[in-house]
Amino acid sequence: MNIVFDESIGVFKLDTSNTSYLIGIVDEEGFVGHLYYGPYISDTDIAYLARINENPFVPSANNRDRGSFLDTFPMEMPGSNVGDYRESAIEIEDVNGHTAVSLLYKGHRIRNGKPKLTGLPATFGAEEDCMTLEIDTIDKTLGLEVTLRYSVFKDVDVITRSCSVKNVSETTVFLTRISSMSLDMDQEDYRLLTLHGSWARERHMDYREIGYGRTNVGSFRGESSHQEHPFMALVSEKATQETGRVYGFNFVYSGNFLAQVEKNQFDNLRVQMGIHPKNFKFEICPGEVFTAPEVTMVCSDKGLGYMSRTYHDLYRNHLIRSPYKEKERPILINNWEATYFDFDTDKLLSIAREAKDAGIEMLVMDDGWFGNRNDDNSGLGDWFVNEKKLHGGLKYLVDEVNKLGLKFGIWFEPEMISPDSALYRAHPDWAIAIPDRTPCRLRNQFVLDITRAEVREYIYRSVSDILHSANIEYVKWDMNRQLTDLGSVSLGKENQGELSHRYVLAVYELQERILCEFPNLLLENCSGGGARFDPGMLYYSPQIWCSDDTDAIERLSIQEGTALVYPLSSIGAHVSVCPNHTVGRVTPFETRGNVALAGTFGYELDITKLPKEERELIPIQTAMYHKYNKLVREGDYYRIASYAENHLYDCYEVISKDKKEVLVTYVQVLNQPNSHSRIIKLAGLNPNMRYREEEGEIIYYGDTLMHAGIQIQNMWGDFQSKLIHFTMVEG
Repeated sequence: MNIVFDESIGVFKLDTSNTSYLIGIVDEEGFVGHLYYGPYISDTDIAYLARINENPFVPSANNRDRGSFLDTFPMEMPGSNVGDYRESAIEIEDVNGHTAVSLLYKGHRIRNGKPKLTGLPATFGAEEDCMTLEIDTIDKTLGLEVTLRYSVFKDVDVITRSCSVKNVSETTVFLTRISSMSLDMDQEDYRLLTLHGSWARERHMDYREIGYGRTNVGSFRGESSHQEHPFMALVSEKATQETGRVYGFNFVYSGNFLAQVEKNQFDNLRVQMGIHPKNFKFEICPGEVFTAPEVTMVCSDKGLGYMSRTYHDLYRNHLIRSPYKEKERPILINNWEATYFDFDTDKLLSIAREAKDAGIEMLVMDDGWFGNRNDDNSGLGDWFVNEKKLHGGLKYLVDEVNKLGLKFGIWFEPEMISPDSALYRAHPDWAIAIPDRTPCRLRNQFVLDITRAEVREYIYRSVSDILHSANIEYVKWDMNRQLTDLGSVSLGKENQGELSHRYVLAVYELQERILCEFPNLLLENCSGGGARFDPGMLYYSPQIWCSDDTDAIERLSIQEGTALVYPLSSIGAHVSVCPNHTVGRVTPFETRGNVALAGTFGYELDITKLPKEERELIPIQTAMYHKYNKLVREGDYYRIASYAENHLYDCYEVISKDKKEVLVTYVQVLNQPNSHSRIIKLAGLNPNMRYREEEGEIIYYGDTLMHAGIQIQNMWGDFQSKLIHFTMVEG
């Protein structure tokens, strides 16, 4: 890694091990332009890539065509309403109602390490692990300073970008749009890859052509959402898992976002990512600073697989902070699909006893333990124990579970309030709402206005008191509805557009406070399944519930899309009963376990009601988890085949960093009559190392396994699966 500034030509050069990013200060006015982002290059003097030697030249040489320059120059932070008709990265409204912004170079700093972003999650690194460039730009007319931040890391080919906006004038400015990054580049043969979905089918991969105009995905639901995802990639036409150029972009934020590619008249692309401008208007008073969230960028010249592995290493080493990051998570059993709201102490203890005998390590009590909560129509906000269900109280239950040798976890939905609750009757104004308008209910609940300090304090004290009352070692933090009726009684009429962003900052503040008070707590974020599965949440929790759909076959596509960006250790995955509660599909218990192994691994079922033959498989699966977890948690992930593409089978592998151990997961989704066995070619092995399959005697060289492959015999029936484990042969 290195960051240098060649003052003689006004060029910054940022290098990771295998990539370079170059920025140029152009013309006497000081336009900050993008020159290059791609595989590592040696030269610094590449200002010609900005095409400033072509007509219409720079403004100092040809100011009569200033607009032509502004509408073509590759800006690092394009302004608004001054001559660049492409999408702006920043837009404002000043006291006169004007919207023009033009940012010019003011100064810069290069430092070791990486400063924190105030109130926001972000990647981190020690001084010896990363370097940061800060470029100060200014609009002197507005008195607005924008600092562009870039960081590079020693161990991963990643460049992060963020920015902050400071009002150095004597009048208020309203920020109405802010992109954390903007990247201008030539269109070659790139397609756009995004992740789309809905509840119970999140993060399916979607390719589309990049046509003229603007193509985007985004969310203004108050969270990153089930429907779209704060990730996009530009993928060269013939790229594969291991070949071709890929640019990946991921937003470290858990709220409204916009990810966009614009193709202009000259076949140039403008790639942007930031807070969604819809319903966004943030007041910046004199002297105040607005800090935008971070974007992580990966350039891979070795296909999608290298991009994925780079993101996995970045998030494992420079984003996730939990003490659980580098150790096994307890195998848990959650009672949600086992009992829903119909449970009591005796029922939970009966599940716990059977679970302990099967090798399960934690009981998690889900929704329904508090207030008057017997269905999803009441009780949210009333965080006191319902002793009609929990006879003897919460501490008694936890103590009894601990006596069995199990840990205990609990579910909360702290951001929500039910209209039928003691809290709502006492504080109806605590719900987000617009006066005199019938509020929109979702799941018959409202959202608490956690931008208000007194509401945050109530939530914090409620959660903290429960956690102090018993030996609770795990929390599932849920959010089961999205934001509507954006109105807060604590914000003035000029500031209602701040609500969505302030809401996300409040979530971060609450979780940070909880983790500071309970540093050994295992926190798992959730939002109706996977609606808040994003890098922002990973900063607070090492795992996120991937989807409410636990069907093993649907999970193949969900987990493939998730693992495209996020490490397997972050993917909340459980074995559940069949027929599956979401889709009604019946799959073998072995396959459910094998698919869940590519995640945190746990159970979502009533073990007391399982057929004997399935119950007897649980100790085998829990032993399998302990055997392979370190490999799955720390190893490199390779996608071999995609059921979403071939509609027949799925295959992926995890290989240890030292290349000595490999675990291959193969799922035969649909059997075919009159067909040959399948040959699967592995990836990422040491070609000169010898490997033995655990269940066989034959020894293969790594190059044989990669180029000739292994044989997978057809299995009888659909939805069959197998694990294939290879270890290095010494000598």
